[in-house]
Amino acid sequence: MNRQPLVSIVTPSFNQSPYLEETIRSVLGQTYERIEYILIDGGSTDGSQEIIRRYSDRIAYWVSEKDKGQTDALNKGFKVAHGDIFAWLNSDDLYHPHAVEEAVAYLVDHPQVGVVYGDLDFMDENSQVIGHFPAAQTDLKRLRRGYVHIPQPATFFRAELWRQVAPLDDRFYFAMDYDLWVRLARLTEFKYLPGKRWASFRLHSDAKTIRADERCWPEMLRVHYRDGGSFFSPIVLKYLLRKLAAPLIRWKRRRMFKR
Repeated sequence: MNRQPLVSIVTPSFNQSPYLEETIRSVLGQTYERIEYILIDGGSTDGSQEIIRRYSDRIAYWVSEKDKGQTDALNKGFKVAHGDIFAWLNSDDLYHPHAVEEAVAYLVDHPQVGVVYGDLDFMDENSQVIGHFPAAQTDLKRLRRGYVHIPQPATFFRAELWRQVAPLDDRFYFAMDYDLWVRLARLTEFKYLPGKRWASFRLHSDAKTIRADERCWPEMLRVHYRDGGSFFSPIVLKYLLRKLAAPLIRWKRRRMFKR
Protein backbone atom coordinates (compact mmCIF):
# COMPACT_ATOMS: atom_id res chain seq x y z
CA MET A 1 0.00 0.00 0.00
CA ASN A 2 1.17 3.50 -0.80
CA ARG A 3 -0.75 5.01 2.09
CA GLN A 4 -0.99 3.92 5.67
CA PRO A 5 -4.14 1.84 6.22
CA LEU A 6 -6.84 3.33 8.40
CA VAL A 7 -7.41 1.21 11.52
CA SER A 8 -10.88 1.28 13.08
CA ILE A 9 -10.95 0.34 16.77
CA VAL A 10 -14.28 -0.14 18.52
CA THR A 11 -14.71 -0.02 22.29
CA PRO A 12 -18.02 -1.30 23.66
CA SER A 13 -18.69 -0.08 27.18
CA PHE A 14 -21.28 -0.10 29.95
CA ASN A 15 -20.66 1.24 33.45
CA GLN A 16 -16.90 0.77 33.36
CA SER A 17 -15.86 4.21 34.59
CA PRO A 18 -13.08 2.92 36.89
CA TYR A 19 -11.18 1.59 33.86
CA LEU A 20 -12.59 3.41 30.83
CA GLU A 21 -10.22 6.38 30.80
CA GLU A 22 -7.15 4.15 30.90
CA THR A 23 -8.57 2.16 27.97
CA ILE A 24 -9.23 5.32 25.95
CA ARG A 25 -5.75 6.68 26.64
CA SER A 26 -4.16 3.40 25.54
CA VAL A 27 -5.86 3.74 22.15
CA LEU A 28 -5.18 7.43 21.70
CA GLY A 29 -1.57 6.96 22.83
CA GLN A 30 -0.65 4.55 20.05
CA THR A 31 2.48 5.19 18.00
CA TYR A 32 0.38 4.64 14.86
CA GLU A 33 -1.48 7.76 13.75
CA ARG A 34 -4.22 6.66 11.33
CA ILE A 35 -6.71 5.37 13.88
CA GLU A 36 -10.46 5.84 13.75
CA TYR A 37 -11.64 5.37 17.32
CA ILE A 38 -15.29 4.46 17.87
CA LEU A 39 -16.83 4.15 21.33
CA ILE A 40 -20.26 2.62 21.83
CA ASP A 41 -21.61 3.11 25.35
CA GLY A 42 -24.75 1.29 26.44
CA GLY A 43 -26.25 4.20 28.36
CA SER A 44 -23.93 4.16 31.36
CA THR A 45 -25.02 5.90 34.57
CA ASP A 46 -21.67 5.82 36.41
CA GLY A 47 -19.94 8.88 34.96
CA SER A 48 -18.64 7.14 31.83
CA GLN A 49 -20.22 9.75 29.56
CA GLU A 50 -18.29 12.53 31.26
CA ILE A 51 -15.05 10.61 30.69
CA ILE A 52 -15.88 10.09 27.01
CA ARG A 53 -16.69 13.78 26.53
CA ARG A 54 -13.23 14.74 27.80
CA TYR A 55 -11.75 12.93 24.80
CA SER A 56 -14.54 13.52 22.30
CA ASP A 57 -12.38 15.71 20.04
CA ARG A 58 -10.16 12.67 19.41
CA ILE A 59 -12.92 10.08 19.12
CA ALA A 60 -14.27 9.72 15.58
CA TYR A 61 -17.71 8.56 16.69
CA TRP A 62 -19.38 7.86 20.00
CA VAL A 63 -22.88 7.29 21.29
CA SER A 64 -24.40 6.51 24.67
CA GLU A 65 -27.74 4.75 24.43
CA LYS A 66 -29.37 1.55 25.58
CA ASP A 67 -28.41 -1.49 23.52
CA LYS A 68 -28.69 -5.27 23.68
CA GLY A 69 -25.23 -5.77 25.15
CA GLN A 70 -21.61 -6.05 24.09
CA THR A 71 -22.20 -7.95 20.85
CA ASP A 72 -24.84 -5.46 19.71
CA ALA A 73 -22.50 -2.58 20.58
CA LEU A 74 -19.70 -4.09 18.50
CA ASN A 75 -21.99 -4.52 15.51
CA LYS A 76 -23.11 -0.90 15.83
CA GLY A 77 -19.51 0.26 16.00
CA PHE A 78 -18.22 -1.69 13.01
CA LYS A 79 -21.27 -0.64 10.98
CA VAL A 80 -20.06 2.98 11.06
CA ALA A 81 -16.35 2.15 10.72
CA HIS A 82 -14.41 3.17 7.60
CA GLY A 83 -11.07 1.45 8.25
CA ASP A 84 -9.06 -1.06 6.25
CA ILE A 85 -8.22 -2.99 9.43
CA PHE A 86 -10.57 -3.64 12.35
CA ALA A 87 -10.09 -4.47 16.02
CA TRP A 88 -11.98 -4.06 19.26
CA LEU A 89 -10.81 -3.28 22.75
CA ASN A 90 -13.16 -3.71 25.68
CA SER A 91 -13.49 -0.84 28.13
CA ASP A 92 -11.46 -2.47 30.90
CA ASP A 93 -8.56 -3.67 28.71
CA LEU A 94 -5.46 -1.88 27.38
CA TYR A 95 -3.29 -1.70 24.29
CA HIS A 96 0.47 -1.54 24.58
CA PRO A 97 1.85 1.53 22.76
CA HIS A 98 3.23 -0.17 19.62
CA ALA A 99 0.39 -2.66 19.12
CA VAL A 100 -1.37 -1.06 16.18
CA GLU A 101 1.82 -0.04 14.41
CA GLU A 102 3.25 -3.56 14.57
CA ALA A 103 0.00 -5.26 13.54
CA VAL A 104 -0.43 -2.95 10.55
CA ALA A 105 3.16 -3.45 9.44
CA TYR A 106 2.69 -7.22 9.42
CA LEU A 107 -0.59 -7.13 7.52
CA VAL A 108 0.83 -4.72 4.93
CA ASP A 109 3.85 -6.98 4.36
CA HIS A 110 1.78 -10.20 4.28
CA PRO A 111 -1.32 -9.64 2.15
CA GLN A 112 -2.25 -13.35 2.27
CA VAL A 113 -2.83 -13.10 6.04
CA GLY A 114 -6.23 -11.81 7.09
CA VAL A 115 -5.96 -12.06 10.88
CA VAL A 116 -2.89 -11.36 13.00
CA TYR A 117 -2.53 -11.60 16.76
CA GLY A 118 0.17 -11.21 19.36
CA ASP A 119 0.64 -11.89 23.05
CA LEU A 120 -1.53 -10.78 25.93
CA ASP A 121 -0.90 -10.04 29.60
CA PHE A 122 -3.43 -10.61 32.36
CA MET A 123 -3.59 -7.67 34.76
CA ASP A 124 -5.44 -6.92 37.99
CA GLU A 125 -7.67 -4.02 39.01
CA ASN A 126 -4.56 -1.88 39.53
CA SER A 127 -3.13 -2.64 36.06
CA GLN A 128 -0.40 -4.87 37.50
CA VAL A 129 0.57 -7.90 35.39
CA ILE A 130 -0.51 -11.15 37.06
CA GLY A 131 -0.13 -13.65 34.22
CA HIS A 132 -0.03 -14.29 30.50
CA PHE A 133 -2.52 -15.69 28.00
CA PRO A 134 -1.42 -18.99 26.38
CA ALA A 135 -1.51 -17.71 22.80
CA ALA A 136 -0.51 -20.13 20.03
CA GLN A 137 -0.81 -20.59 16.30
CA THR A 138 -4.21 -21.91 15.26
CA ASP A 139 -6.31 -22.51 12.15
CA LEU A 140 -9.81 -23.65 11.23
CA LYS A 141 -9.19 -27.32 12.03
CA ARG A 142 -7.77 -26.56 15.46
CA LEU A 143 -10.43 -23.93 16.19
CA ARG A 144 -13.16 -26.46 15.44
CA ARG A 145 -11.56 -28.83 17.94
CA GLY A 146 -11.63 -26.15 20.67
CA TYR A 147 -7.99 -25.06 20.50
CA VAL A 148 -8.62 -21.33 20.27
CA HIS A 149 -5.49 -19.67 21.74
CA ILE A 150 -6.42 -16.31 20.16
CA PRO A 151 -6.31 -13.37 22.61
CA GLN A 152 -9.10 -11.14 21.34
CA PRO A 153 -7.71 -7.78 22.59
CA ALA A 154 -4.43 -8.49 20.77
CA THR A 155 -6.09 -9.41 17.45
CA PHE A 156 -6.45 -7.38 14.24
CA PHE A 157 -8.30 -8.40 11.07
CA ARG A 158 -9.01 -7.03 7.61
CA ALA A 159 -12.24 -5.06 7.22
CA GLU A 160 -13.00 -6.67 3.84
CA LEU A 161 -13.15 -10.07 5.55
CA TRP A 162 -15.38 -8.76 8.32
CA ARG A 163 -17.84 -7.52 5.73
CA GLN A 164 -18.04 -11.01 4.25
CA VAL A 165 -19.07 -12.62 7.55
CA ALA A 166 -20.68 -9.77 9.54
CA PRO A 167 -22.48 -9.16 11.78
CA LEU A 168 -21.56 -10.84 15.03
CA ASP A 169 -24.33 -13.13 16.26
CA ASP A 170 -25.93 -11.15 19.10
CA ARG A 171 -27.43 -14.34 20.55
CA PHE A 172 -23.96 -15.00 21.93
CA TYR A 173 -23.09 -13.35 25.23
CA PHE A 174 -19.62 -14.80 25.57
CA ALA A 175 -18.40 -16.68 22.50
CA MET A 176 -19.08 -14.11 19.80
CA ASP A 177 -15.34 -13.84 19.18
CA TYR A 178 -14.91 -17.62 18.85
CA ASP A 179 -17.78 -17.65 16.37
CA LEU A 180 -16.09 -14.85 14.41
CA TRP A 181 -12.70 -16.60 14.38
CA VAL A 182 -14.29 -19.79 13.01
CA ARG A 183 -16.03 -17.88 10.24
CA LEU A 184 -12.92 -15.89 9.33
CA ALA A 185 -10.72 -18.99 9.39
CA ARG A 186 -12.77 -20.39 6.51
CA LEU A 187 -11.70 -17.41 4.41
CA THR A 188 -8.15 -16.54 5.38
CA GLU A 189 -4.88 -17.40 7.08
CA PHE A 190 -4.36 -16.58 10.76
CA LYS A 191 -0.91 -15.64 12.03
CA TYR A 192 0.37 -15.56 15.61
CA LEU A 193 3.45 -13.42 16.28
CA PRO A 194 5.20 -14.73 19.43
CA GLY A 195 6.86 -12.08 21.52
CA LYS A 196 4.69 -9.24 20.23
CA ARG A 197 3.00 -8.19 23.46
CA TRP A 198 0.12 -6.06 22.25
CA ALA A 199 -2.53 -5.89 24.95
CA SER A 200 -3.49 -6.43 28.58
CA PHE A 201 -6.70 -8.10 29.69
CA ARG A 202 -8.06 -7.01 33.05
CA LEU A 203 -9.27 -9.63 35.54
CA HIS A 204 -11.51 -8.10 38.20
CA SER A 205 -14.54 -9.13 40.21
CA ASP A 206 -17.06 -7.41 37.91
CA ALA A 207 -15.60 -8.70 34.63
CA LYS A 208 -17.92 -11.01 32.74
CA THR A 209 -15.00 -13.43 32.32
CA ILE A 210 -15.23 -13.89 36.09
CA ARG A 211 -19.00 -13.51 36.62
CA ALA A 212 -20.23 -15.62 33.70
CA ASP A 213 -17.37 -17.85 32.61
CA GLU A 214 -19.62 -20.92 32.74
CA ARG A 215 -21.52 -19.58 29.71
CA CYS A 216 -18.48 -19.64 27.42
CA TRP A 217 -18.06 -23.33 26.64
CA PRO A 218 -21.79 -24.05 26.06
CA GLU A 219 -21.81 -21.21 23.53
CA MET A 220 -18.72 -22.60 21.83
CA LEU A 221 -20.49 -25.94 21.57
CA ARG A 222 -23.41 -24.21 19.88
CA VAL A 223 -20.99 -23.09 17.16
CA HIS A 224 -19.52 -26.60 17.01
CA TYR A 225 -22.84 -28.38 16.53
CA ARG A 226 -24.20 -25.66 14.22
CA ASP A 227 -21.32 -26.39 11.86
CA GLY A 228 -21.88 -30.15 11.92
CA GLY A 229 -19.46 -31.01 14.70
CA SER A 230 -19.47 -34.44 16.32
CA PHE A 231 -20.17 -35.28 19.97
CA PHE A 232 -16.90 -37.25 19.89
CA SER A 233 -14.77 -34.16 19.30
CA PRO A 234 -11.99 -32.79 21.53
CA ILE A 235 -14.02 -29.62 22.10
CA VAL A 236 -16.78 -31.66 23.77
CA LEU A 237 -14.25 -33.45 25.97
CA LYS A 238 -12.70 -30.13 26.95
CA TYR A 239 -16.13 -28.82 27.92
CA LEU A 240 -16.86 -31.87 30.08
CA LEU A 241 -13.48 -31.61 31.82
CA ARG A 242 -14.09 -27.91 32.38
CA LYS A 243 -17.40 -28.70 34.09
CA LEU A 244 -15.67 -31.15 36.39
CA ALA A 245 -13.00 -28.59 37.25
CA ALA A 246 -15.47 -25.71 37.72
CA PRO A 247 -15.60 -25.82 41.56
CA LEU A 248 -11.80 -25.65 41.78
CA ILE A 249 -11.65 -22.81 39.23
CA ARG A 250 -14.27 -20.79 41.16
CA TRP A 251 -12.43 -21.39 44.44
CA LYS A 252 -9.13 -20.18 42.99
CA ARG A 253 -10.80 -17.06 41.61
CA ARG A 254 -12.43 -16.25 44.94
CA ARG A 255 -9.01 -16.46 46.55
CA MET A 256 -7.55 -14.18 43.86
CA PHE A 257 -10.04 -11.39 44.59
CA LYS A 258 -9.80 -11.68 48.37
CA ARG A 259 -6.14 -10.66 48.30
